Amino acid sequence: MMAGPRVLIWVQHLLGVGHLHRAASICRALLRQGATPLLVSGGLPDPTLHGIDGIGFVQLAPARARDATFKILLDINGEVVTEEWKSTRSTMLQDVVNNFAPDMVITELFPFGRRQMRFEMMPLLQMLRGMPNRPLIFCSVRDILVDRGKPQHDVDSITWLQEYFDAALVHGDPSVIAFENTFPMAEKIRHMLIYTGYIAEQHVIPYTEAGIDEVLVSAGGGAVGMALFQAAIAARPLTMARDKTWRILVSPLENPHNITTLREKAPRGVIIEPVRPDFPGMLHHCLLSISKAGYNTMMETLGGGTRAVVVPFVGGNETEQALRAALLAKRGLMHMLPEPEMTPQTLAAIVDHALASPKPDPTAIRLDGAEETARCIRAEIEKHRR
Repeated sequence: MMAGPRVLIWVQHLLGVGHLHRAASICRALLRQGATPLLVSGGLPDPTLHGIDGIGFVQLAPARARDATFKILLDINGEVVTEEWKSTRSTMLQDVVNNFAPDMVITELFPFGRRQMRFEMMPLLQMLRGMPNRPLIFCSVRDILVDRGKPQHDVDSITWLQEYFDAALVHGDPSVIAFENTFPMAEKIRHMLIYTGYIAEQHVIPYTEAGIDEVLVSAGGGAVGMALFQAAIAARPLTMARDKTWRILVSPLENPHNITTLREKAPRGVIIEPVRPDFPGMLHHCLLSISKAGYNTMMETLGGGTRAVVVPFVGGNETEQALRAALLAKRGLMHMLPEPEMTPQTLAAIVDHALASPKPDPTAIRLDGAEETARCIRAEIEKHRR
């Protein structure tokens, strides 16, 4: 009997943790389908990462972005990474790949993003291409790319994809938005695109009794939520949910002084606590979710059939969250408040509107992306082995 396929997924989260959690969901699906996944993370360790028992995990020297421009990388001590640091990490990554001997290597986002990581991606891809038994090389990418206004970057992405990669897994549904809507050169690589559906964890949902009939306020794992948290506290007494518990989940990356101030201003009935690994479970029985519009949070919210208000992140010229949120709001699956329009009054108004609306239908879009991705990976490896 042929051994289960060995699949290595490289992921680099720089600001939030969504990329890491999405890659972990794919690994869990691969494990359920009999594969041997290895998750290689280059971001800061994430205490909320859950459900990775049985999954190989390698932590590279951690890096994060200094700010929302993503231009400067910092190490775990907050220092700008050096050329020596880059060389050491690149060598470690190649050693990990050689020791694991994968049937497939998946790079999360690269070459459509994470250009900052070329120092390790290009040597890795060149090494893989030169192997006698070259593994398949796939890219894993979200449905929507951020418009950086740099056409040469798109040309580079196409060039690298065609030179080194076998396919690109697009974690979206073309009936919602096609990849070419945010990547105009997609026509050149149409034959390489495989749509998987959206990834929403549907199997490993942490059980919790926390959050029942509460209003949950969250902003993911990055330091981008303080304005939303402050507006939520001020909006609470203006809403029909004024007598409900409001639970605000704060990233440890937020400024400690701001967190202290938030706690001091929180009235009775408002809980301030760190982000927690059972958040997906809380979404299944909360009254309402108020959040940023990150890919993972939105899909987990839809999967839970939860009423939601989203305030898309727009810092650093980000366009991805706002576009996806607008598309899903148009379908009646959530309610969107543009960040520049957010005040306690506008937030309270949209909260009341959401509470008075029907719950969203979790079957309205494809949310089986993790299982479909795993099925596709197994099928492609089996063809490659013949």
